[in-house]
Amino acid sequence: MGDVERFGYRQELSRSLSFGDLLTYGLIFMVPIAPFGIFGSVFSGSGGMVALAYAVGMVAMMFTALSYAQMVKAFPMAGSVYSYAGRGIAPPVGFLAGWVILLDYVLVPGLLYLVAGVAMHSLVPGIPVWLWLVAFVALNTVVNYFGIKMTARVTKVMLIAELIVLVVFLVVAIAAVDDWSFAPLYDAHRFEWSVVFGAVSIAVLSFLGFDGISMLAEESREEARTIGRAMVAALLLAGTLFIVQTWVAALLVPDAAGLIANGDAEGTAFYDAARVAGGGWLATLTALATAIAWGFANSLVAQAATSRLLYAMARDRQMPRFLSRINDRHRVPANATLVVAALSLALGLYMASRDDGISLLSTLVNFGAMTAFLALHVAVVVHYVVRNGSRDWWRHLVVPVLGFAILLYVVINADIAAQVLGFAWLGVGIIVLISLYATGRRPVLAGMNEGTDA
Repeated sequence: MGDVERFGYRQELSRSLSFGDLLTYGLIFMVPIAPFGIFGSVFSGSGGMVALAYAVGMVAMMFTALSYAQMVKAFPMAGSVYSYAGRGIAPPVGFLAGWVILLDYVLVPGLLYLVAGVAMHSLVPGIPVWLWLVAFVALNTVVNYFGIKMTARVTKVMLIAELIVLVVFLVVAIAAVDDWSFAPLYDAHRFEWSVVFGAVSIAVLSFLGFDGISMLAEESREEARTIGRAMVAALLLAGTLFIVQTWVAALLVPDAAGLIANGDAEGTAFYDAARVAGGGWLATLTALATAIAWGFANSLVAQAATSRLLYAMARDRQMPRFLSRINDRHRVPANATLVVAALSLALGLYMASRDDGISLLSTLVNFGAMTAFLALHVAVVVHYVVRNGSRDWWRHLVVPVLGFAILLYVVINADIAAQVLGFAWLGVGIIVLISLYATGRRPVLAGMNEGTDA
């Protein structure tokens, strides 16, 4: 009996992805040049210690990746933290975890399309933001609809292109640095843990996506532990690139004190540093690369991951059933893919009309993801230690407890508006859960009483 069949499901998705495909998917989802777009916000929030914020963020996410690796071995199926919390703790907890992480997954594509549309509009003012949004959504929907293998092929090409741009920037920028220092990693005059963790709550936006690899558990042709390995490898590679590029860029910021004091409302701080390093051509290249990476490459895999989450919840009758429909020819969740496209377009168009659209979406995305990750760490302890009596204290107790503690501190230091709106979303989820119980549709996961691979 296959991995999925053991838990009461049919293997409907196409098992065609290799370790390389999974690693590429994770790197693309995180975007190797992700800091280009939010560099100024992290620099300002961290008091200039932008490299430290990314280093702490990588450590925090590494604990989460290790917890994911344990849960995907026990439950090798699509659904990510929804499946892991639901099966590791209890179905109602899984529903709420899935609901909270929906705040991340459903909003991420809209955020990516909006950032890309604004960036492209700044480069080509004659084309309005809304038209760029429509174009990016349409293109990505077509690629995703034709199957996960096409998505994998396209993302590999995009990953290579992003890495080329990053190498060009680093070569030119490193040559331009006259005064090397450790200030981007540690500045004794400005250092405070609360400041650093406040910046980490923004920086983790660059890391979100490594967890999306777990959404492809039913489409990997290799053993379940490969999913965990791909997540850890993608996180290490991307985190290293983030630290290096932000460290170099921080040394080239034309007005560091002004950026710390006034922030980066226009989102151009990285491009300003690139201009100092190589002139206008490098600033334009990095801005264009950001637009394409966020609007096409990253949003392509974000849409794929979100559709898999909706598919997983729908087949358990915790979302409308039509979202679980699979396209017979391409073996993808067709209806879920189209719904994500429609939601992303509507959200992007609405937020484009707001002055705070990008910042509001960013804080909401981060809050949703980190709150769901808290449930993931609890699930590891409950499933392995409490329920199955594991004595692997490092992987099943120490790692999840440390991961939980770090993320909780980040959440506490997050933006107040994100906390308010995030808890409001959780409140709506609790109301939906109560209504499911009231209508006789309480969360029940297939095969819960069957053997699990602990």
